[in-house]
Amino acid sequence: MTTTEFGSYTAKLTDGPLEGRTVRTEFTQAGEPLAQLEIPAGTAKRYVYLRGSGVEYNGEGDNAALPSAVDYRFIESRLG
Repeated sequence: MTTTEFGSYTAKLTDGPLEGRTVRTEFTQAGEPLAQLEIPAGTAKRYVYLRGSGVEYNGEGDNAALPSAVDYRFIESRLG
């Protein structure tokens, strides 16, 4: 479950079938970037990405200590 208390950040997809694309997502309730993303691709397929080591900060606003962008690496495709 996510919350808007901490706002959102950009997930940068660094490889795999969605390489080069970005997805806007919310932080966890603890204010952390999500460890895993499951991105729907059509009606029966999902792409699974795990958080990588790349993190960017914009240093502005109330949540300046939170990252503005985080890299994610492709792990697998799932059906269902």
